[in-house]
Amino acid sequence: MVLTTSKLRENIYRFLDQVLKTGQPLEIERKGRRLKIVPVKPAGKLNNLPSRSIVSGSPESIVHIDWSKEWKPKIK
Repeated sequence: MVLTTSKLRENIYRFLDQVLKTGQPLEIERKGRRLKIVPVKPAGKLNNLPSRSIVSGSPESIVHIDWSKEWKPKIK
């Protein structure tokens, strides 16, 4: 759907609610150019976590560690 800025101004809240409800972008034409209003997906909780460097050394070295002394399978 393409609107003029005048049409958008008449009912901006209705159009914004429609974009949120349907997820469909809304295009506005202004001075011969188009603008787009799109809904943005909320960031997940994990996106707010700070980045941390946990591995000390080369991550590749972890692949070759012998864990057999540390790990014992449960026997039923």
